[in-house]
Amino acid sequence: MSRIKEFNLPDLGEGLTEGEILAWLVKVGDTIELNQPIVEVETAKAAVEIPAKWGGVVTRIFHEAGTVVEVGKPIISIDTEPGAGPAPSAPETPAETQETEAGLIGGPAPGGRTAVLVGYGPRTTSAKRRPRNGTPVSTPIPATPPPPAAAAAAPPAAPPAPVTPAAPASVSARPPATAGPVLAKPPVRKLARDLGVDLATVNGTGPLGSVTRDDLQKAVARTTEVVSAAPAAAVFDASREQRVPVKGVRKLTAENMVASAFTAPHVTEFLTVDVTRSMKALDKLKARPEFAELRVSPLLLVAKAVLLAVKRHPMVNSTWSAATNEIVVKEYVNLGIAAATERGLIVPNVKDAGRLSLRELAEALNGLVRTAKSGKTSPADMSGGTLSITNVGVFGVDTGTPILPPGESAILAFGAIRPTPWVHKGKIKIRQVTTLGLSFDHRIVDGELGSRFLRDIGTFLEDPESALLSWT
Repeated sequence: MSRIKEFNLPDLGEGLTEGEILAWLVKVGDTIELNQPIVEVETAKAAVEIPAKWGGVVTRIFHEAGTVVEVGKPIISIDTEPGAGPAPSAPETPAETQETEAGLIGGPAPGGRTAVLVGYGPRTTSAKRRPRNGTPVSTPIPATPPPPAAAAAAPPAAPPAPVTPAAPASVSARPPATAGPVLAKPPVRKLARDLGVDLATVNGTGPLGSVTRDDLQKAVARTTEVVSAAPAAAVFDASREQRVPVKGVRKLTAENMVASAFTAPHVTEFLTVDVTRSMKALDKLKARPEFAELRVSPLLLVAKAVLLAVKRHPMVNSTWSAATNEIVVKEYVNLGIAAATERGLIVPNVKDAGRLSLRELAEALNGLVRTAKSGKTSPADMSGGTLSITNVGVFGVDTGTPILPPGESAILAFGAIRPTPWVHKGKIKIRQVTTLGLSFDHRIVDGELGSRFLRDIGTFLEDPESALLSWT
């Protein structure tokens, strides 16, 4: 059995066919252990860290970060017996055709590049001696002088015509008499590099036609005058556009939203609610010892309201089965919480949320949001949702008409809580008010059921303490 083992990209869940390498956590030459995370990969559902299948030394990384790799293709090779001596390698190339060893100066480097010293490229032309000051440029001496007879019979060869580089209209080209290496002092050369000026396009007035600082500045001034005199017309092309690849989580979300919007007939209803008592109840919860180490937000009470309303109206927690022509009513609630991440919108869910206590629900919501923000949500955490909440209020939005996640029959939009003039006990007072938006699948949830479900959520949020005592 070979000691060099190739690790292929695994199927990370539910038949995914490809993944994008986000970052390598190891490099060639590193010693790694079994199950050590080696690479971060983004699939259509999540970004995950893949552990090493073997311990050993990394000998090769097949794909750089940013590459999309098909499932089953090799991504890394590992020497599983690094202490057993040098790993077997291919036979050496004969001396007459032998190439520089990979990784050495002048040899191939990863990605097809050539390994060179920093700041220097590989040599592509022969070296030429620069003429000394006062010494005219001479014609190169042939490597092998011709025979005397041939030399006497042949007429003297004319020197090659100098090639004068094309120069912009604003900069004078150097005259043919000074063709050859451009003469300029090191400070002038540095200034030319800083200004982005090709010295070969500047007419030198110094000794022996050398380019001076004054020559350089005049050339730049002439160019500036031309540009200022003729301002460029506005362009509307690819140079002023940005293209964002649609892949990974964003691609899957787009496909799901289109499929849902054109498959399930959506209906959205709205309800504006006075949540002043809910905000006071939150203050009481924060003061209790069992909630001291938890972040308690209004989303906790909204989630609890949804879970209790589902118990009263279980048909809302169901899915439409076109294959069997049935409505499948779920006796468990996997409560999805829409989360905006750098890679796009994801909807992880709290499994069997209806069985959790208020404190357990707070812990689950905290962990779910924390994991989503870190980009570590697993595909399993985003599958199997039955009912969802999208908290658009955190962005200062009052409410919305959310699109159903595929397979779910209802989703609640929770808007911003604002101090608002409100009629309370016959008087206008400033109260804490929010607007809820419930979208539902009209094949399963009709207007009456959707209205009752939304009204129960609103009733809980108007007085959560009374609801917790009477509904549970």
